[in-house]
Amino acid sequence: MLVSINPEPNKEVFQSLLKNTVDSLKLDSLKNQKKYQDLLGSKLESVVADVMTEQAIDTPFEGSIVLIGGQRFPDIIANNYYGVEVKTSKQNHWTTTGNSVFEGTRVDGIERIYMLFGKMYSPIDFKCRPYEECLSEVVVTHSPRYLVNMDLEPGETIFDKLKIPYDTLRKTSNPIRPIIDYYKQFLKSGEELWWMDQDESKSTGLIIKSWNNLPLSQRNYFVTLAFVFFPEVFSNSQDKFNGVATWLINSHGVICPNMRDAFTAGGQGRIVWNEKTYSGIPKVIIRMVTFLGEINRILNNTKSDTLQNFWGIKVTSSIENWIDLVTENTKNMRLPLDLKEYLKENIKLH
Repeated sequence: MLVSINPEPNKEVFQSLLKNTVDSLKLDSLKNQKKYQDLLGSKLESVVADVMTEQAIDTPFEGSIVLIGGQRFPDIIANNYYGVEVKTSKQNHWTTTGNSVFEGTRVDGIERIYMLFGKMYSPIDFKCRPYEECLSEVVVTHSPRYLVNMDLEPGETIFDKLKIPYDTLRKTSNPIRPIIDYYKQFLKSGEELWWMDQDESKSTGLIIKSWNNLPLSQRNYFVTLAFVFFPEVFSNSQDKFNGVATWLINSHGVICPNMRDAFTAGGQGRIVWNEKTYSGIPKVIIRMVTFLGEINRILNNTKSDTLQNFWGIKVTSSIENWIDLVTENTKNMRLPLDLKEYLKENIKLH
């Protein structure tokens, strides 16, 4: 394990070392433009490490510059305390996708990290800033990653938006949670965050599946889950199936080209209750009644905070809250029966 003795050793000297490194890279790239245009990705790391080693002579950092490289973070360390993450772009801009929010590969003992960015587009140029000062947003590739912007103005980092300092966020047990909470406020109806959880059970695999190719039993299961998680499917809203469609893609890797047919195909039906037949019942209600037993099981076995995330309300009783949401969303249907009383009486009997 790398151990730092001084809590912030020679900060000004290290910053001066980085400035000299950048100046040296700029000067050398003017003389060897073709060479630098090919130094993309990890190829630049060793060059930066060599220049830093040279610039560190006769400073407290002499002999302490180490190229880590590989999959570790950061790429270069100094005095077992400072780090330099090297990024490049072959485009004429100062942005790129950065490192993972989780920082699981961070080198032990490294407390202060700087971003050194090489823009390998004529004229070739270099910039270096404290790591946390050039992270503007969180984006997703195969996992949540920071977006790097070397021209970011003060006060515009993702940490300013979260109102959480970088060092505080990175040391939390689940750094993605505050980020999820921040981005959720911008969701519109039917939208969902893409890969914004550490819950590996939500993995969808590599294959995107078509709804029509799924076995009937699996389609029925998804419809039943949708009845539980998305009571707005009972409403007359034009976008009432948006949430279900997004959830199917995001959580299960399933595309349904005609979501409405999965719930409403077949017109109307009837319900027999207390020896009386009620006709003209919309098919979505008929389908829901068919699955009441499974709905009851799902409601009883789903955590309240999960239901709360889907419903956007405080859950006091999963079954009662669900019935209230269903009846609220069906109030414009003009049903011939009291659906609320029917559900209260029958949901536990199926």
